Amino acid sequence: MTPFPIGELARRTGLTVKAIRFYSDTGIVTPAGRTPSGYRLYDTDAVARLALVRTLRELGIDLPTVRRVVVDRELSMAQVAAAHAEAIDVQIRTLRLRQSLLAAAARRGSTPEELNLMHRLTVLSEAERRRLTDDFLTAVFDIPEPHPAFPGIARSLTPELPADPTTEQLQAWAELAELLQDEAFRAAMRTLATDLAADLASPAARSLAEEVHRLVTPALTAGITPESPEARPIITALRARTVDPLPRLESMNDPRRARYLSLLAVVNGWPQPESPVPFLDWAVRALAATA
Repeated sequence: MTPFPIGELARRTGLTVKAIRFYSDTGIVTPAGRTPSGYRLYDTDAVARLALVRTLRELGIDLPTVRRVVVDRELSMAQVAAAHAEAIDVQIRTLRLRQSLLAAAARRGSTPEELNLMHRLTVLSEAERRRLTDDFLTAVFDIPEPHPAFPGIARSLTPELPADPTTEQLQAWAELAELLQDEAFRAAMRTLATDLAADLASPAARSLAEEVHRLVTPALTAGITPESPEARPIITALRARTVDPLPRLESMNDPRRARYLSLLAVVNGWPQPESPVPFLDWAVRALAATA
């Protein structure tokens, strides 16, 4: 076929003359010859090569990689496609992260400082997330007389953000990570762990939380109010567990604890746990009414 000038090549490929000259000067496409006046001439091979170059560039593949595919033949199209698909996947995860952070910031009315903190917590590596979680659980369960059940309980409280988290999971992790670093929350959970160890070491081997659930569930079902005379047997049973259960139950009813469990379920993809709040609220009100 008769070679044609650069203007015709531009028409056939949809590229500008300037772009074609650039690709010619960099050796990605070479002229098939020149006119007596020195103007470049191209053939159908140049059309096919530039069509591939244009496709690769529109997919976001950098020029050095294009050269390795089109000119040097170092990479196959399959290798380039796989690498670029992975890169796009990273971009998608990054955009999802940004979207989740902005949505959370809008919902909470975050300050610039809080948004920056949320971003730093969310982009932690897996190893950094593990270290943050381990630090929290160590602070909570490393008490003078731990119970043998503590390692299993600690595992049940461990967040595991999946490799491809949803927006909801990213938002939950950002909030959960803040709780993991809350010193007051750590101290409160450590106190609960100390009390739990004492409960499990007792002959009954039942935690106060389990006892509250067992005793209060029938009362809630029956519609018995905490201040009513029908609540007295339950109050007596709770006071039999310890001299003054009210401070412990108030600590257990910390809204941060319930929030932690709810966020943990979201991050780990678990069903939402039954909220302890109704049972603890009832018990706290009943004990306070007879204090």
